[in-house]
Amino acid sequence: MTAKKRLRDLDLRGKRVLTRVDFNVPLGSDDRVGDDTRIRAALPTIEFIRKHGGKAVLMSHLGRPKGMSIPELSLRPVSERLSKLIGRGVTMAPDCVGDTTEGVVAQMNDGDVTLLENLRFHAGETKNEPDFARRLARMGDVYVDDAFGTAHRAHASTVGVTDHLDECAMGFLIENELRNLTKATASPERPYAAILGGAKVSGKIGVIENLMPMLDILLIGGGMAFTFLKAKGLSIGDSLVEDDRLETAARMLKRAQADGKTLLLPNDVVVAREISEEAETRIVPADSIEAGWKGLDIGPQTIRAFSEAISGAKTIVWNGPVGVFELDAFSRGTLALAEAVAKATDSGAISIVGGGDSIAAVGRAGVADRISHISTGGGASLAVLEGKALPAIEALTDA
Repeated sequence: MTAKKRLRDLDLRGKRVLTRVDFNVPLGSDDRVGDDTRIRAALPTIEFIRKHGGKAVLMSHLGRPKGMSIPELSLRPVSERLSKLIGRGVTMAPDCVGDTTEGVVAQMNDGDVTLLENLRFHAGETKNEPDFARRLARMGDVYVDDAFGTAHRAHASTVGVTDHLDECAMGFLIENELRNLTKATASPERPYAAILGGAKVSGKIGVIENLMPMLDILLIGGGMAFTFLKAKGLSIGDSLVEDDRLETAARMLKRAQADGKTLLLPNDVVVAREISEEAETRIVPADSIEAGWKGLDIGPQTIRAFSEAISGAKTIVWNGPVGVFELDAFSRGTLALAEAVAKATDSGAISIVGGGDSIAAVGRAGVADRISHISTGGGASLAVLEGKALPAIEALTDA
């Protein structure tokens, strides 16, 4: 990828710094921010702009209002939390474009922070409409993108706006994300292990194909594992399966064997008739799941095998849980792997965790501070691991 301008390359003093952040955070029933992790992740970039005399004009989306102004999805609660985090008032604009909002931005002093209202209240954002992008650009003199979670989307605030501003740079969060993810795709320390889970193999095919030549160990769990197990001719009962991906799974299994890769699938699983906390559960061999039962977590033998494989790795990439970990009855496998990844990291491995569910898992397991890098962008991190270019990064000014 061509080197791009960075925040530290810009002259910020006295300038309106239009900054795309990712404040798509959960809101509680009391209209307060439930988890401010993404807000805190943007603080280094915001504080750098302020301390170097810039006027931080922040823009973000929240939820999926689909082009309609929905009061419950206003960013006002976010502005209140941000004010507390930076210890000074944050002005909340009434909209993200328009004469009134431009007037609010015009009143800013150096070091001030203004948060524009939800970008997705306008359909032009996700459609990357040129006129909407131009109206956004009128709010800034230079542009900074620090929203890695949307970097794989060609939206008005991530791509279109760059057509109207001369200097467009990446913020510290994106710079850090790319630096760490590159370690997993350019020159990983070996042995190199990947843990892939989640519901469907279709969303991970590109990752597997791109990483396979570099990997030494591939561990597959979650719902996607049953497509591979069925491709081997095993009985998977009523477990989740993508029948249209069976040939692809079989091809990947053969390729791993031919290339001498260690590819581990579950050899025992936790099954139930329904996805429920109260459901009766059993631990059965992965090759003999009866009709009417579905695999919902990896079993104890698989936990041991996966953990042992992880223990010797020097680079570990993890995307996707290996069970329905939101329910306690099916969380043991995912939480055990979180601990195994943390232990390997304690011993010197580089660990990279991406995807919302995987992030939640390491948080729930209490090991987040023992992971080398936790990516803030699920789709964007997958795109990097697939070897794809990110539209929002490509649109920035070349260094």
